[in-house]
Amino acid sequence: MGLDGAYAQPQRPHGAALFALLSVLFLLTLLLLLHPRPRAADAACEDGCRIVLVESIPEGLVLGAAPGPSTFEAWLGLLAKARHRVDIASFYWTLTNGDTRTRQPSAAQGERILAELLRLPGRGVAVRVAVSAPSPEAPLDDLRALERSGAAVRAVDLPRLTGGVLHTKFWLVDGVHLYIGSANMDWRALTQVKELGAAIYNCSCLAEDLGKIFEAYWALGVPGASIPAPWPDNYSTSINAETPLETTLNGTAAAVYFSSSPPALLAAGRTGDLEALLGVVDGAAAFVDVAVMSYVASTEFSRPERFWPAIDERLRRAVVERGVRLRLLAGCWPHSRAAMFPFLKSLAAVADNRTGYAVEVRLFLVPASAAQSRIPFARVSHTKYMVTDKAAYVGTSNWSGDYFERTAGSALVVAQPGAGAGTFRERLQDVFERDWSSQYSVDIGDSQSWGSRCGPR
Repeated sequence: MGLDGAYAQPQRPHGAALFALLSVLFLLTLLLLLHPRPRAADAACEDGCRIVLVESIPEGLVLGAAPGPSTFEAWLGLLAKARHRVDIASFYWTLTNGDTRTRQPSAAQGERILAELLRLPGRGVAVRVAVSAPSPEAPLDDLRALERSGAAVRAVDLPRLTGGVLHTKFWLVDGVHLYIGSANMDWRALTQVKELGAAIYNCSCLAEDLGKIFEAYWALGVPGASIPAPWPDNYSTSINAETPLETTLNGTAAAVYFSSSPPALLAAGRTGDLEALLGVVDGAAAFVDVAVMSYVASTEFSRPERFWPAIDERLRRAVVERGVRLRLLAGCWPHSRAAMFPFLKSLAAVADNRTGYAVEVRLFLVPASAAQSRIPFARVSHTKYMVTDKAAYVGTSNWSGDYFERTAGSALVVAQPGAGAGTFRERLQDVFERDWSSQYSVDIGDSQSWGSRCGPR
């Protein structure tokens, strides 16, 4: 039909034709009321979401090409996209040299991020920050500057509520974009610490679901807050391990969900972080590759210290009962827990004495110059992820008991079984292979290479 036909004046219906037309209109109206059309934001999820693996590579660390942008580039891009609101869940804030009492040129990236955040309220963008209740010695300058700019900041007193901290690290932008990963709101997390995360774009379904976790933190950030039992229905979700979001990521089919910890903060339908992690291990048919800063089969901070074999036992079960190949790459720095190394050696010993079990354990050593070694709490692999032949798991928690029982954390689980060019799971696998085979990876049995650099002196 041409333009003339499309805009032709319609003829007035008569008699039976009018009755038929009114009947059809009534039925159409009833169907629309019973089955409302999705909003434009929801349609974006149906059309597919875009996911990008992002990393922080410490200055001086020479690795192969990164598969995606840096954490700094991803954060800067998210801030540029912000039009309405930015919500950030965070452990602490040290984005400037002033916060760490340093004079490092590499702090410029963190200072740029803070400057862009401070500009947002002036652009009409609402900013909310949920942060772990700071300790008396924690720097507060960044948070106070945010409040002065017009941002809303709430400190969540998890030490009182659960005996843990708010260790989560994620961003939500305009209800459609997000970041989740290991990077703290710290300039060192951009240039001096090895980090890994995921940025997801144009994905309102996932952003809305992660937003429910943020809203729980926000609700707990008011003075005298208590943890509801049960959580109200508006915090609940139907996106979980049993019924993940079936969508496409970068054009490839995927099943996706967010998990959370500790159990007290789980609303109805939310998969617990430990349950999600163990589920990914249990689902592996061929291999499990893990890169995590801290791996301890006990509690680290609660007293008395308790044996906590939940993850360790499940990994060993996968190796022994299903013949899964396990490789674990742990972080190494002077602040590593002394107990970590015997647990790692014990796990590696499963492959001793010609058992035929495929287990390897290594440490990742970030080199440091004399100047870099003086930067406090830097030069370490801080990543917290796992990749198997079936799924990718990107978390915010170290692997020991306190993080899953008392501390607020979250994780992204992406199931993408089988081969597919450029899937998120395969990109994560490529990163693990790059780091595992790099010059910075040393066997746990080679104590001469790491003994003087890892753990307390």
